[in-house]
Amino acid sequence: MFALADCNNFYASCERVFRPDLNGKPVIVLSNNDGCTVSRSNEAKAVGIKMGDPLFKIRDLVEQHGVSVFSSNYALYGDMSRRVQEVLGTYAPMVEQYSIDEAFLDLRGVRVEDFGAYARTVSAACRKLTGIPVSVGVAPTKTLAKIASKLCKQYPKLQGGCYMYRPADIEKVLRKFPVEDVWGVGRRSVKKLASLHVTTAWDLAQRPETDIRRRFALPMWRTWKELHGVPCIGFEDCIEPRQTICVSRSFAHEVTDVADLCSQTTTFAAGAVEKLRAQHSLALELAVFAMTNRFREDQPQTFASRLVVFPDGSDDHKTLVVAAAEATRALFSSRYGYKKAGVVITRLAPREGFTRSLFRDADADQRDERLSQALDGITAAYGPGTVRFGIQGDGIVRMSSEHQSPHFTTRWSDIPGVQVK
Repeated sequence: MFALADCNNFYASCERVFRPDLNGKPVIVLSNNDGCTVSRSNEAKAVGIKMGDPLFKIRDLVEQHGVSVFSSNYALYGDMSRRVQEVLGTYAPMVEQYSIDEAFLDLRGVRVEDFGAYARTVSAACRKLTGIPVSVGVAPTKTLAKIASKLCKQYPKLQGGCYMYRPADIEKVLRKFPVEDVWGVGRRSVKKLASLHVTTAWDLAQRPETDIRRRFALPMWRTWKELHGVPCIGFEDCIEPRQTICVSRSFAHEVTDVADLCSQTTTFAAGAVEKLRAQHSLALELAVFAMTNRFREDQPQTFASRLVVFPDGSDDHKTLVVAAAEATRALFSSRYGYKKAGVVITRLAPREGFTRSLFRDADADQRDERLSQALDGITAAYGPGTVRFGIQGDGIVRMSSEHQSPHFTTRWSDIPGVQVK
């Protein structure tokens, strides 16, 4: 058996943990620079706010229904996700984090008398220990488990847990489940399936296996098998290392000063290095890019980038931050106002077993590594951005976040206070 734990309306739920007065009221969370809706509470969905709606288009709905609006607070969301993962880890021998708000639990070999009660227990524990509502679906395959978790959101009477295993029950659910919502079915496949009069998960499951293998690629055949209760999608208890690492942001206002742009890109580079070191990889190439506002037709446009190569690989904070600064200076032009920039580590290699040049300065490498380890330790203890290189300036990304909540769990100054009378 597999279980899929899915946090309900995750970003909005995170905001409600520290604002219980908002329970039962419409809440939305906006994307970077307070652009579009990226998370909605059920109450916000009920008043007609759709995913991706720009804020300026729904202001009337927001005012009419008293919708609480929040800017994205990814530091808070990441920490709350970690807390949910820790709870899940106590209920299964292996947990595979699929996204910031979803995780698979491997229940093969686990002795449970009632998987339905187990699912409800896991859901209740997550709610009690983290404040986040979580839907837990249990089924013979990962694909069916994801469908089961979605049923929990549709039917509150399931109390956050659904065990789907009887063939008659599976058929009943699949007959009503849209094929475009099946895990592993992409947009292109939906169009192709529609031409075959396949509109539900049950229609897909009833297609002959030979027809699926002839018309579609291997992933679709695996999905077909999983709908029949045959596990075909592997389980990993750890996340595969990234093949590329990108940190980028749009700015609230156009950046026209090279020093200001450098402070932004070096801050992005520092964030990329943290991710690089966390997965024990080395950077072989680092690219810095900056672009103008493509919606401003009255201004000159550009997309500029520079690539820095590290033949011996590097995961050193100072080396990569300095490289990002030099690349930024090289691409900058005073003719333009830059609206977005980013740093991308485009080639990675495992640190373990990587062969470096014999002519490297071993003493300098050791000094740089001690510095990086010290920065890692400070970051782990006090949070990202506690210590910065001078070129990073204040380390604040120039984004619009007028509605951002405090960093309740990741910043000492924002920890909630309690008054005892």
